[in-house]
Amino acid sequence: MNRTMAGFDSVSNEVGKFSLASKTVLVPEMSRSGSRLLVATLRGFGVDAQLMGTYEGLHLGKRFTSGKECFPCQVTLGDVIHRLESEKERLGDSFRAENYLYCMAEAEGPCRFGMYTRLHRIVLDSLDTCSRVGIASVTSADSYSIGGALHRRLHSRLRRTAFVAIAIGDVLDRMLWRTRPYGRGQGQADAHYEHALTTMSSVIEAHGWHKGFPRILNTLEQIARQAVDIVDPSVSPKPLIGIVGEIYLRSHTASNQNLIRLLESHGAEVVNASLAEWLNYVPYRLAQKAGRNAAYALGRRDFGSLYRQLRIWLHHRTELAYQYLRLDQVYRRVTRHLSIQEDHRMGRVERQLNDDRIFSFRLGTEAPLSIGGALECGLAGFDGIVNVFPFGCMPSTMSSAILRPILEQLQIPYVDSVYDGTVQPNREAVIRTFMYQVAEHQEARLAQRESGRAPRLTAVNTEPTKWRSPTRPRRAV
Repeated sequence: MNRTMAGFDSVSNEVGKFSLASKTVLVPEMSRSGSRLLVATLRGFGVDAQLMGTYEGLHLGKRFTSGKECFPCQVTLGDVIHRLESEKERLGDSFRAENYLYCMAEAEGPCRFGMYTRLHRIVLDSLDTCSRVGIASVTSADSYSIGGALHRRLHSRLRRTAFVAIAIGDVLDRMLWRTRPYGRGQGQADAHYEHALTTMSSVIEAHGWHKGFPRILNTLEQIARQAVDIVDPSVSPKPLIGIVGEIYLRSHTASNQNLIRLLESHGAEVVNASLAEWLNYVPYRLAQKAGRNAAYALGRRDFGSLYRQLRIWLHHRTELAYQYLRLDQVYRRVTRHLSIQEDHRMGRVERQLNDDRIFSFRLGTEAPLSIGGALECGLAGFDGIVNVFPFGCMPSTMSSAILRPILEQLQIPYVDSVYDGTVQPNREAVIRTFMYQVAEHQEARLAQRESGRAPRLTAVNTEPTKWRSPTRPRRAV
């Protein structure tokens, strides 16, 4: 009898924080750079972490789901089943499922992502090959604390090193997107990216465990210097497009059918929202929640609760300050040589949403980041916005409903790019039409700049707008 027939206790008992010691830890691929550097970080701390192949097991993910789930749920489920079945085939009788841990993050809020691990657990329990595999999960509810994963003395060090690794992964991606449309030779930017990713993986694995950040940052700066030589300065600036939306789908190139390359093939330069942005948003929002709880406790004169909430507030604000410090260090090393788009600060994004009563951070999910990030891109002189999300995604559907009329009033081209594993027959036509509008926007923007007239911005309500005139992002190269 399999474990599903015996009951669903494993959904709560065998999903959570487990020790990573003496286990083979399987990490799903989301952003190739961020995921690979995260694996390098874990390996540097002595964990046998392995990055799973992706998208080869999609048929397995679809076989064990109904189609009502988010598309990323099907992709990640298929990845882990495919990997475990491949391991069983490779090792034969020596295969032991209990020697593996499958890593999957969670998030709070009205989003199905928070239930991925439960569904994955139920499906894995129904398969003899996979039923003894543990699911190691971290959640945004406690800012992705890794308590119990390693020795207690290493918790903070691993978490902070992992953040730096993910931030560097974002930067490597942005260096690629900045250089590839302007490359001197075919494939030169991609070759540099592959070399950079391999190099940074080795350096982070070797030096990340003892917080050897100077060595890591020096290597990153050397990679940025090399990237400068890829850019052909004679190529005119191309229309700049910002991508927002659901984190997994906009980061996973196979799932979004290589959207960035498609846009580049039609003459665009693209900047995708980062993974670090979400990692900044989580402690920012948790600190806000603790602040509200502290104010409530003060009103009730519950000083014990007040003290606890203030400690929680201070913890999350300290974590956010540390993340900003490291982000500034990472981006500063690169922007000395190559101009890339930097991350938005959470306070700035929230003020943009609050000042015009557009959306509230209190509602959670990725929607405030998508809406606020798209507005920041528009005001920074981007020529178009793409919202990438799975079919049926509630937060991204809300984002689309809010963004479309705002960007229409700002006269910034906007398009939704929705995915469910099928190829939409009109995808090419939609992208071509969008890129025609984007090219017209760039032409009008450049003409306005040359004439000295700032584009007129109109708020979506009757309150005085706080929006600034857009300017083209700084270009060092």
